[in-house]
Amino acid sequence: MPTLLEAQQGPISDINIQATEPAVRWSLPLRVGFRFAFAYFALFCFPFPISALPYTGTLGGWYNQLWNWIVAWAGKHLLHMANPISPAFTGSGDTTYGWVFLLCQLLVAAVAVLLWSALDRRRDNYQKLHAWLRLYVRLYLGATLLTYGAFKVIPSQMPSPWLWRYLETYGDSSPMGLLWTFMGASPAYEAFTGSVEMLGGILLFVPRLSTLGALVSAAAMTNVFILNMCYDVPVKIYSFQLLAMSVLLLIPELRRLADIFIFNRAAEPAIYQPLFVRKRLVQGLLIVQLALGMWFVGADLYQSYKGRKSFTQDARVKAPLFGYWLVDEFSVNGTERPPLVTDNLRWQKVVLELTSAFGVQGTNGSVQRFVARMDVDKKTISLTKRDDPKFKATLTFANPTPDLMTIDTQLEGQQIHMKLHHGDPKFLLNSRGFHWVNEVPYNR
Repeated sequence: MPTLLEAQQGPISDINIQATEPAVRWSLPLRVGFRFAFAYFALFCFPFPISALPYTGTLGGWYNQLWNWIVAWAGKHLLHMANPISPAFTGSGDTTYGWVFLLCQLLVAAVAVLLWSALDRRRDNYQKLHAWLRLYVRLYLGATLLTYGAFKVIPSQMPSPWLWRYLETYGDSSPMGLLWTFMGASPAYEAFTGSVEMLGGILLFVPRLSTLGALVSAAAMTNVFILNMCYDVPVKIYSFQLLAMSVLLLIPELRRLADIFIFNRAAEPAIYQPLFVRKRLVQGLLIVQLALGMWFVGADLYQSYKGRKSFTQDARVKAPLFGYWLVDEFSVNGTERPPLVTDNLRWQKVVLELTSAFGVQGTNGSVQRFVARMDVDKKTISLTKRDDPKFKATLTFANPTPDLMTIDTQLEGQQIHMKLHHGDPKFLLNSRGFHWVNEVPYNR
């Protein structure tokens, strides 16, 4: 009876596995194309798995610092940019740094192809090196899909819509904000999309299932890339690279896939080229791949759980302050202001959901979000704005009963006093629920 490893990898004498390269001469365009693909994707994926594994962050940091220097130099001397390029992480992958970084990698890959082609003109093919490239790209793509999928299976990438979102009109939402609300409003659908991504990632770590994994990954990443393009999500560069990796893995299988899905004829079995001749090394490599896959699955799900708990649960304002507060009275310098829609200063609703965020809706309908620092013992909330470093305000609140609150502060140089009562944060979007029977479409 074959062992588990033999059942997975197949016996070394299997007719579908060849231990030596067949004497095939690749065409010149194919050889040059492979050299570029190898140089570019090796640059793009490196230093993986450094930084992705524990205790390797320092090594990855040194490599990133090298690229930071290269990108800064290219921006100044090649592109003649007036301002220096900042490598600071902003949450966006489509920054000026990101585009110049892409340009630098393409240029380095092109130079590598020229040198490689000049020094290695006589080689017939790169079948062995191609197998190593596929392995490296497959593991990188699989690990990335597991990360993105895990943060959707446990909905932490796109959490349920924040309370302040319900105060905004559709027209005030950015395209990306609308997409995040759409996904977060249905944790079940978000978990489904994450499951598809994780399925593709898991399959990519199993050599015999890697073609199926590449198909699933290509479908998932096509959807992600189109969403990023259509909703202006600033991960366009990266998502396209992941889609390109899926296609790269599928290119050698296109003829066999066409035979099955297009021409409705039998496809020849795939020929697997082992990376080692010795059976123990082949099995050892398989064990490493499966172990890496299991580690990434566990680590990514755990990180997603921690992120969701700390960001959406532990950081929440505790009762009775949590929720919507409706402003009943709003006095400026001792004079009460009626709730007029033309008043740009008066508040009508306050949202307390996160200890680090404070939301306000004015009587004119505008919604403002502040960075907050709450001190429950001192009963103060310090406010700042991300887009206005000069803005600072401190609110003093009192909560005599669970349903009543007062706020005193200074805004625009004027003394403000407010009385508020707790409101019901119930909206159609978060209360409609699921119905098996709908006599008519409930489309609002």
